[in-house]
Amino acid sequence: MPDAVLETHGLVAGYVPEVDILRGVDVRIDPGEIVTIVGPNGAGKSTLIRAVMGLLRPREGRVLLRGEDVTGSRPHRLVAKGIGYVAQRDNVFPTMSVEENLELGTREPDARLPAMWELFPRLRERRRQSAGTLSGGERQMLAMARALIARPDLLLLDEPSAGLAPVLVGLIFEKIAEINAQGVPILMVEQNARRALAMSSRGYVLDLGRNRFEGTGEALLHDPKVVDLYLGGTSRIDAA
Repeated sequence: MPDAVLETHGLVAGYVPEVDILRGVDVRIDPGEIVTIVGPNGAGKSTLIRAVMGLLRPREGRVLLRGEDVTGSRPHRLVAKGIGYVAQRDNVFPTMSVEENLELGTREPDARLPAMWELFPRLRERRRQSAGTLSGGERQMLAMARALIARPDLLLLDEPSAGLAPVLVGLIFEKIAEINAQGVPILMVEQNARRALAMSSRGYVLDLGRNRFEGTGEALLHDPKVVDLYLGGTSRIDAA
């Protein structure tokens, strides 16, 4: 088995004292993978991403980045170590232009901007436009481009398709596949479980802050318990 890009071991975290949202979560991402975290609302999916990214300090457990313990490290230090992060909301600077947003993400804009225009040609067309005037899908592409312009070794995506029209959901997932094809492993939290698992190397289903199911994306899509209890629309996964 290759060395993991990222691992969490027994991660426990929450937002208020003595109330844990995560209750001992283990995940692993290997080189080249797309790993998707799915589960019902309140399962702890976004909390996991925030704890990994240093936006929420874990109470217990460890976060390992290429074997190095980075538990509780500040976000800017994790960015410097090669993690890119795209938040679900408020992920662009609305009063700045598309190009200015991207320039903030790198010290070498002249060298890196052409690659972003190639990956996101729609952004190139709107390079002088204020980010706040972009459509939801365009803002999401801009947020991903800003994370990618720093050449991350790992990309974290928190609900990349949230609130988007169906045609834009498809476009965003196409871009995620393109990014991964360039060699960037991706850890993604996503409510559009079927679509995300279909393109994932592996997946984890969380419920009530704990690991409940894990396997390849294909296996989870065809696991009767996962289909009946989550993909079929049940609000939560009861104890098996």
